[in-house]
Amino acid sequence: MRKILITLTVALALPVSALASGDAAAGKAKSTVCAACHGANGKSPIPNYPHLAGQQAAYLELSLKAYKNKERTGANAAIMYGMVANLSDKDIADLAAFYSSLEP
Repeated sequence: MRKILITLTVALALPVSALASGDAAAGKAKSTVCAACHGANGKSPIPNYPHLAGQQAAYLELSLKAYKNKERTGANAAIMYGMVANLSDKDIADLAAFYSSLEP
């Protein structure tokens, strides 16, 4: 029981980005398509598209998976459905790791 509490305490103390399962370098290589709307540095030059730089990796992964499963709706959902349709879970984790590693 003590080991479980110590492990849980350490895990909760780590930043979410440290728990990310993706590879930021691989995510950067995969982000060229994303950059058209979200900017090369994750800061969108287009007011209707969100900045991704500095977002929590877990949030980005959940969002991308929700778009892939067509569970997320909104003004740009139809665009995102097409953008994420062919992404694997590894691709999503890599992109999340990359964008979460950037300065907001």
